[in-house]
Amino acid sequence: MDERDVRLLKAIAELETGSPERLHEATDIPISTIHYRLNNLRDEGVIENDRYDIDLEELGLGVTVLIEVHADYQGSYETFADRLLTVEGVTNVYFTMGETDFIVVARLSDSGMVERLIAEFEQLEGVERTDSTFVISAIEERDALQSYSLETLLEELVE
Repeated sequence: MDERDVRLLKAIAELETGSPERLHEATDIPISTIHYRLNNLRDEGVIENDRYDIDLEELGLGVTVLIEVHADYQGSYETFADRLLTVEGVTNVYFTMGETDFIVVARLSDSGMVERLIAEFEQLEGVERTDSTFVISAIEERDALQSYSLETLLEELVE
């Protein structure tokens, strides 16, 4: 990865688009070079997909719940995490260190769905208990690259 790749990725994160024309305006990298580099970044697995972001609040899935899962399970943590992901509404599962074994993020429509979610977790073999936290308001949800300055990204990522 070189400086142009990092500049492109930072521009994609900030502009929230993969439009070669918009990326050219932001970076002054020629459009043909942008096409070439985006294809290479896709081939390398750095860019995973071309997707439309959906406003989950507008869609009706505006309740975010963070669930700490305390577990006593057999087998690998990956296998157990896969079982957590089978519960509808779960969007992210993190294996953690400390007293909590997993942190789960779920996007739901209402408190009835939260109740169903917790009941399903309690039925999963290996779940000892859960602690849930309702998110009152998301102050900011941003792409990871948006949390870094371009200078830091160039310093850390350019080979």
